[in-house]
Amino acid sequence: MDFDLSDEQRMLQQTVKQFLDNECPMAKLRQLFDDEVGFDPVLWKGLAELGVAGIHLPAEYGGSELEILDLAVVAEILGAHATPVPFFSHALAGLAISLAGSEAQKKRWLPALASGERVATIAFSEADDAWLPEQWKLAAGATLSGAKERVEAAEHADLFVVGLAGGKLGVVDRSAKGIEIQRVETADRTRRLGRVHFEETPVEILGAAGIEAARRVCDVGLVLLAADAFGGADKLVATSVAYAKNREQFGVIIGSFQALKHQLAEMAIETEPSRALYWYAAHAQDHAPAEASRIASIAKSHLCERYSQVARDATEAHGGIGYTWEGDVQIWFKRAMFDRVMLGTPRVHKNRAADLAGW
Repeated sequence: MDFDLSDEQRMLQQTVKQFLDNECPMAKLRQLFDDEVGFDPVLWKGLAELGVAGIHLPAEYGGSELEILDLAVVAEILGAHATPVPFFSHALAGLAISLAGSEAQKKRWLPALASGERVATIAFSEADDAWLPEQWKLAAGATLSGAKERVEAAEHADLFVVGLAGGKLGVVDRSAKGIEIQRVETADRTRRLGRVHFEETPVEILGAAGIEAARRVCDVGLVLLAADAFGGADKLVATSVAYAKNREQFGVIIGSFQALKHQLAEMAIETEPSRALYWYAAHAQDHAPAEASRIASIAKSHLCERYSQVARDATEAHGGIGYTWEGDVQIWFKRAMFDRVMLGTPRVHKNRAADLAGW
């Protein structure tokens, strides 16, 4: 049995990597990280033209109709490049409509999402870190009133997929009345967040929406965060090794220091075996539904913890410059903070995995 990626998946990763190497080099990333907008529509359009916006969406609506593993291997590359695009929430919003929407709703929204012409996001989080469908309290009929916290790309989204009480899902168009968006200052400037307040805002409940659809969307989100975390951690390992081979301290290459060698080896050992975990978590979404939720929570909690630790170690390996705004490591360190918190902390998902296992 072959447990590796297919040639097509390797090619997909390589294509996205080459595009980002050319179109979002470090200088461009720093520019976007430093500015107040943090979003480049030209970069997003380029990725959409590669098919990234609709990898998992049905072919009849313009998507590529590939599996969640294909979506996740792209998330790994985007994480490695700390790419400042709303891929995560856009992918989940499209999945929500694909899973729970009526035929008319799919025809109305999915083609523009698959092409990247319109940007969609999810609005799931509520007060007290309520991320999961069982915790949502915002009720809706023909309209909804209330707030959603930590909404990615809130200022740039054309469409909001909103988590509602009872695990339902609703869609709100940006042009609808009663929407107020407040920017939230966070550490990760590659993925900006906002608070969205609705006041008697028209909402369309997804026709087939039920809590199982919402759970599936969240589970896929956990997998994508795990993949992003692996990509970021892997990047930090490679960056730290390269720095250690070139940086001199008192006329000696610091990579020759035994303590640093052990630290770099530990970073690699903590990171590389985790690749298979996110691969299987993504595979399970399409091929092992009975354990898909549990494995998604395990992957999210484990990989996000590993990413956070590797980010700390990489900062130490880079010495004083690792802590500074001028250094590059801090970009991935802050991205690790986003991955760790989004859709629930590692502790939340360790407990969820234990509950799902019947412990």
